Amino acid sequence: MKKDYYEILGISKGASAAEIKKAYRKKAIEYHPDKNPGDKQAEENFKAAAEAYEVLSDDQKRARYDQYGHQAFEGGGGFHGGNMNMDDIFSQFGDIFGGAFGGFGGGFGGGQRRVKGSNLRIKVKLTLEEIAKGVDKKVKVKRKVQAPGVKYKTCPTCNGSGQVMRVTNTILGRMQSASTCPTCGGAGQTLESKPANADAYGMVHEDETVSIKIPAGVADGMQLKVSNKGNDAPGNGIPGDLIVVIEEQEHETLKREGENLHLDLYISIAEAALGVSKDIDTVNGKVRIKLEEGIQSGKILRLKGKGIPSLNSYGSGDLLVHINVWTPRNLTREQKQFFENALNDPNFTPNPEKSDKSFFEKVKDMFS
Repeated sequence: MKKDYYEILGISKGASAAEIKKAYRKKAIEYHPDKNPGDKQAEENFKAAAEAYEVLSDDQKRARYDQYGHQAFEGGGGFHGGNMNMDDIFSQFGDIFGGAFGGFGGGFGGGQRRVKGSNLRIKVKLTLEEIAKGVDKKVKVKRKVQAPGVKYKTCPTCNGSGQVMRVTNTILGRMQSASTCPTCGGAGQTLESKPANADAYGMVHEDETVSIKIPAGVADGMQLKVSNKGNDAPGNGIPGDLIVVIEEQEHETLKREGENLHLDLYISIAEAALGVSKDIDTVNGKVRIKLEEGIQSGKILRLKGKGIPSLNSYGSGDLLVHINVWTPRNLTREQKQFFENALNDPNFTPNPEKSDKSFFEKVKDMFS
C-alpha cells in the first residue's frame, strides 16, 4: 500500500505552503544521493519525497489528493509525478536545495548540471465515444533536437556546474551566494561547433510522431504530460515535456454533465399515449428502450452506467433520457375535431398521481 504523502514529509494535513517546502527540503537533503552514495533505499526515499512535494505544493493536486487519496492520480496519462527520475526531480525542484551540496542544482553525484528543455503544448480533440472508452492517439510534433554533428564543451566560467559563486562582505561577515552562470545560462556547457543549419544553441527542428495514451473519463481542458517529448536542451540536458490539452468535441445528441449524460427524446402524442420502443444514442452505440403507455412529458428515464467512466474512481455515470411530448402545430380538420371532442372527455383531463413528481422535484433528484 502506498504511503501517505503527508506522512512521507512528516507534516500534518493542515500544513502551510511554507511548512511543506521546508519539510521537503529537509527530507531531500537527508536522502540526497551525494550524501548517500550507492544507497538504493535512500534514493527511493528521495524520489518519494519529491513525489509528495509535487502534489502537496500544487493547490489543485493537493485538493484532489485530500478528497480521493492516491486514487485521484490513478489511470496513467502523466497526471502525477510518481515515475519521476532523478533528472526530473533536480530540474523541477533543484532550487529547493539552495546552497546545499555546493550549489548543486541538477544531475547528481557531483556531476555537471543538467538543464531541462522547454515544454511543448498541443491540443487533442476527442469525441465523447473516445472519452468514454479511452484511446491511443498519434500526433505529429515539431520538436527542437540537437543537430547531428553538434559539439559542446564544458563552460569555462562555471566549470560545468551551471552556477557561479559570489562572496560578499557584510556586517554579519562573508556571505556566499550562487547564481546562474551568465555564460552558459545554467547548462554547464557551451557550443563548440555546429552545422550550418543549426541555431545558436546547436538545435534544429524535427517532426516526430508521438503516441499518447489517453485514459477513459478525461474532460475538456484537462492536461496530460508526456515526459521527454518537448524540446531538447543543449549539451547534456534533458528534454522538456509535451503537455497535451484535452478538447472535447460536442456530440450531436448527447450533452455531458460531469460523468452523467443527458439526452432529449421527443415523441408524438400518439406514441406517448400508446407506448413505443425507441432506439437512442449512447457513447457505446444505439440501444433500444421501451416507453410505457401514457408516459408523461418531462419524465426522466435513468440508464445506469451508460454515462462516462469516472477518472478518479470506479464505475461510470448514468444516461438521463428526458421525455418531451411533441405537440403538433398544424392539424387537419379531422384531427382538430378529435381533440375538440377530447376536451370534454374525462380521460383527457390532467390527473397527476402522487407518484408523478413535479418539475422541481425532478431537478432536485437529478442533483442529489
